[in-house]
Amino acid sequence: MTKHYIYILFFICTTLLVNAQSSMPPGTYTSLNKKAINLFKDGKILLDNREYEKAENKLLEAISKDDNFIEAHTLLGYLYIEQNKNEQAITQFKKALSPYFVNNYYQLGELEFYSGKYSDSKLNIEKYLSFPRISPSIKEEAETLLKSAKFAENQILNPQNIKPINLGENINSENEEYLPSFSADMKYFLFTRQFIKQKNCEMEEGQEDFYISINHAKSIPIKELNSQCNEGAPSISVSGDYMFFAACGNRDNSYMNNNSGYGSCDIFYSQKVNGIWTKPQNIGPPINTANWETQPSFSSDGKTLYFIRGSNRNKSGDIYYSEIGEDGKFGNPIKLGNNINTLKNEQSVYIHPDNSTLYFTSNGRIGMGRTDIYMSKRQVDGSWGEAINLGYPINTVNEEFKLAVGPESKFGYFSSEREGGFGGLDIYQFEMPESIRPEKLTYVKGHTFNAKTKAPLDAQFELIDLETQQTVTKAYSNAAGEFLVTLTSNHNYLVNVSKNGYLFYSDNFSMKGKVADYTKPFQLEIPLQPIDTGYTIELKNVFFDVNKWDLKPESKAELDKIVNFIKLNPNLKIEFGGHTDNSGDKAFNKTLSANRAKAVYDYIIQKHAPAAAKLSYKGYGDSKPKVPNDSPENKAKNRRTELKVLGK
Repeated sequence: MTKHYIYILFFICTTLLVNAQSSMPPGTYTSLNKKAINLFKDGKILLDNREYEKAENKLLEAISKDDNFIEAHTLLGYLYIEQNKNEQAITQFKKALSPYFVNNYYQLGELEFYSGKYSDSKLNIEKYLSFPRISPSIKEEAETLLKSAKFAENQILNPQNIKPINLGENINSENEEYLPSFSADMKYFLFTRQFIKQKNCEMEEGQEDFYISINHAKSIPIKELNSQCNEGAPSISVSGDYMFFAACGNRDNSYMNNNSGYGSCDIFYSQKVNGIWTKPQNIGPPINTANWETQPSFSSDGKTLYFIRGSNRNKSGDIYYSEIGEDGKFGNPIKLGNNINTLKNEQSVYIHPDNSTLYFTSNGRIGMGRTDIYMSKRQVDGSWGEAINLGYPINTVNEEFKLAVGPESKFGYFSSEREGGFGGLDIYQFEMPESIRPEKLTYVKGHTFNAKTKAPLDAQFELIDLETQQTVTKAYSNAAGEFLVTLTSNHNYLVNVSKNGYLFYSDNFSMKGKVADYTKPFQLEIPLQPIDTGYTIELKNVFFDVNKWDLKPESKAELDKIVNFIKLNPNLKIEFGGHTDNSGDKAFNKTLSANRAKAVYDYIIQKHAPAAAKLSYKGYGDSKPKVPNDSPENKAKNRRTELKVLGK
């Protein structure tokens, strides 16, 4: 039963009560015309039986007998609402305003608001709230609606300078396109396309499939993932190698490719191997439940999945997140707090690759219309800040759909049905105003390979914030040895690449004081040396102050990686070697380098005592320079700590 049909029944049941509470005698009407009253009564009976056309004719006839018949105008107004004829409903409620029917002021104000008539809406809601005896529940809704009308009126007067551009025929078609997703380098652009005329898998709305555009070329269907049922809402990883998406099943709970599901819609996972997407796998509990789960958004750090969990009872959704634990499995989902979720419906969640900016839609907040797009920023304590309405013309009186913001943090992408489009919903691009942009990003694009054979390696890649010692990103290079991760400004990063049977790779780079430039990514070629006697790696993330051998706190992450490496390779004999440049006293340099090597040795023994028998340390001073000590840059390269394999 729809909302407005309930209103109609409420009106029918309470008309006499309203009259009884006014100065009108019980059982009487605002009309004295008996023919009009009888026609009205007939219309009520027909409406109760949902014979809308006949009911409309009776009510129109009643009004023709008495145009001041408020009850007839009111009931006809509700009938038009039920038929989505809002302009006609507004006309009727304007003729039905009366202190005897105070709810009509609210209903008219609501109709005007959702028709974009914000100023008129504000006046009628204010009039409704001026009456002393009104329903507490409707009063609360009216107060919220009044705030929205004032907000929307102000937004129309002060629009943001936004000019949406249709992405063209390579993306859009005569069908509907929506829910875009893309890799960090924008090589892969995915979206959902709905074929209205195809109704398979008992889906009344139409058939939904995945499409992909590679390097801005003509989009093509992803045949490995598309089925006769509905699948959509893709969230592709920043590397473009794996994705999460939603799929919905038949009424018997059978899904794509004959998979069984947990609810009406579940979240699935697929990985791209040798250019082909693998058979989708239902990721199962604890994310998927007997309710419906949809619209996933996977964080660029590879740790967190945001998604919508909906209730089958009231058809509303909330935003949840689940984090991947050390065991590689998703933990129990946690519902985001009141700064994000409301008592109404939240949808279309999107976590930007900066991992600090969340975009989503809601119909439970101050806004422009039916559903607006909002933004929330992650706070220092990890919580999410107050939701911010993105304003007009991103939001309008209509229902806005998912906003995704490109990794360059400059352009937004959303779906809209606009004049001049290709048909139905098309995907548009627009330049984001500075006030609602996420943090600027760049990215690291790298290649891991066997140092001896040059063959590509699928290795683990970790990015760690040197100041906080927290892992920013943990990812894996694909079978071709390729990986891609995003970076934000004002951080110093440790890079660690590892694979069983190989010496790990250590490096660092600084974004401190730099503005991330998406057009200038970092390119890394990472050779991994097979473990063998005589091979050495430089520990680029072990730090000391000038002329001191106390380990600096930012060395901890690297040192812990060494501990793990030794635990995985307990039979290796390893020497830690300290080296200096040729500046200063040679004897002091020899002592300094030995003490620095010993500091690393001591840390490892403290963390893993059984390794003592296999470990040693030595100071080399300036006796083994990597490069000539002929410049400040070269001298810095010669000041280093190394790990050398002495035996297996």
